[in-house]
Amino acid sequence: MDIRENIEAQLRNNPRFSLRNIDRTFWIIFIFLIVAALVALFSASSTLVYKSNSNIGPVAHQALFIFIGVVLAFCIQFLPTWVIRILGYGGWIVSLLMLYILLLPHNPFAVTINGASRWFRLFGIPFQPSEFAKIGLMIVVADQLSRAEDKEGLKTAFYRTLAITVATVFPVLVGNLSTAILMAGIVFLLWIIAGVNWRYLLLVAVTTASLLVGGYFIVEYSFVRQGVSAPGLFKRTTVWVKRLDQLIDEKKNASTYSEQDMAKVELNDDNYQRTLAKIAVARGGASPFGVFPGNSKERDYLPLAYADYIFAIIVEETGLIGAFVLIFLYLATLFRACYVSSRFADMASMLMTMGLALMLTCQALISMLVAVGVGPVTGQPLPMITMGGTSSLATAIYFGIMMAVSREQNQIIVEQKDVAQESMADVPDIS
Repeated sequence: MDIRENIEAQLRNNPRFSLRNIDRTFWIIFIFLIVAALVALFSASSTLVYKSNSNIGPVAHQALFIFIGVVLAFCIQFLPTWVIRILGYGGWIVSLLMLYILLLPHNPFAVTINGASRWFRLFGIPFQPSEFAKIGLMIVVADQLSRAEDKEGLKTAFYRTLAITVATVFPVLVGNLSTAILMAGIVFLLWIIAGVNWRYLLLVAVTTASLLVGGYFIVEYSFVRQGVSAPGLFKRTTVWVKRLDQLIDEKKNASTYSEQDMAKVELNDDNYQRTLAKIAVARGGASPFGVFPGNSKERDYLPLAYADYIFAIIVEETGLIGAFVLIFLYLATLFRACYVSSRFADMASMLMTMGLALMLTCQALISMLVAVGVGPVTGQPLPMITMGGTSSLATAIYFGIMMAVSREQNQIIVEQKDVAQESMADVPDIS
């Protein structure tokens, strides 16, 4: 029996849907995140419970999305990586089309909340196409970079992925600056991992920083200080600049506030949620274990306790211990992705895994920093924890793809070992 026949025999003995080669580490992390999400939502969804007049209705609704996500991740992990890349291109094109449709004024598909048209309504179901655009962008960029065979090819791949990134980030930028920066930042990291020339990286970094800083001063002095809003597609820029100004003012004044000054702080529309989130974090930080689940006070006052500021409620109820456990789970996801990528000879799969893991971890970090008052308000969901169907399903897809890469690598390793052992067994004994 030759080597080819050995491999074919191993493929028959190791069917694709066998649980033998699944990544159990990824599954453990995924399940722990789900448990943390359900526990946190039981506490943080008190305002939704009051509005719906049902104790378990809001949590049951979110649990349904989580269940669908688990099924989705389970199925995706058995897909070959080449199939995932094809689906990634299709998903990127569809999500990009939806994002540009959202830019059209008065279109029936757009759902505007708090002045931002981030939601696309299809068959009566609203969702955020930007969440799926993140996944598609990572897959497409990883595939394009992996096609480079030499320095000249990598240069061409850089320009191609730069155009793809700009085309994807622009419609996202109009409604959500933080998501646009996050997507561009992860692509930048993939360029570094792929070995793009540092001159191109420096040029992109300087150009982007110049545009952001220049845009800030233009909006600050032309619109914010004049008390007017920016026109057209860029009307949200005044909101972003005001949030950044508020954060800067808080940092400047924090060192000079006395206890009497703090007692005189007045709540308003601009600082209401941030102030209550800080109170929640302070209550939880008084003890390593917080006030224990179910004993939060601020959950009844924070309008978005179950969304943007759910991490503040987690800190309030579980203290530093709970916060560190959650941070560990996200970091463990990144470390596991690094380990899986280091074993994979396929550049496209390696870059795809690292891009998704970095996106997941960085998004979680941004959400946590906002919740504790370190960064400006961004609206970034805490992956799998924040209530929201789109976010939960997107996170499940992240894990499903990373588990698919790991499963395929495990299968290859097992097949190679089995073939090597059988080949050695076929060697005649000449002693």
